[in-house]
This record gives sequence, structure tokens and C-alpha cells, in this order.
Amino acid sequence: MHFTTLVPNIFYPDINDGLILFVECLHFKISHKEMLSDKLFCVLKQGGITVNLFQDEVLADQHHPEFRLITTDIEKVYLEICGSHSHLLHHIQNKIELKSWGAQEFVITDNQISIIIQQW
Repeated sequence: MHFTTLVPNIFYPDINDGLILFVECLHFKISHKEMLSDKLFCVLKQGGITVNLFQDEVLADQHHPEFRLITTDIEKVYLEICGSHSHLLHHIQNKIELKSWGAQEFVITDNQISIIIQQW
């Protein structure tokens, strides 16, 4: 078997929360959106990463995923998020920490998901 991409589907009660996190905070671009249909949906991209956002209250209540985004400049990412969206920093893991497994990490979270920002 050979796979080229993993694309997560993330469900929000209000898709605008996901757009704040991914588009405003993490600078993903909207490559497709269906905001006038019964089922709100957006495809977001940055580099080789794709994320599908859906507005679905029932599924959002059942799924609370956690993701890792790997970077080569964690300090730059951290300072940018602190300057623009500090309210998204996790209440416990809100600073860059060197973990026992050798990675530096901090966490951002909204009402639906957590994203660990990591640098090896």
C-alpha cells in the first residue's frame, strides 16, 4: 500500500470557531467552501496539509480530536500566536516546553480540538 496524504475531517457546532483557529491563527487558506448550503463545509490548505471543516453539532459532540503540527521554527510560531491569538493557548501547556522524548512543544485549543505545535 502507498498513501500520499492524510486529510482529517473536523466537526464543529459552529464552523466559524474552526475558521478562527485554522485561517486566522494558523494562516491556512480556504481552498473550497460551501457556506450557503444546509451542511456548512470548508477545505483548508497550507503547504502540503489539508483539513476539512464541517458544521455538525451532533458529530462535534462525539469527536474531540487532537493533532500535531510539526514546525522548524517553534519560537516564531509561538510568538506569532501569542501576539494574535493568545486566548487559544492551552491553560496548562501554554509555553514552549522541552519534553522528555526530545521535542519542544506547546498546545493551542479551541472549544473543539487541541493542536500540539512541535519541533524536534
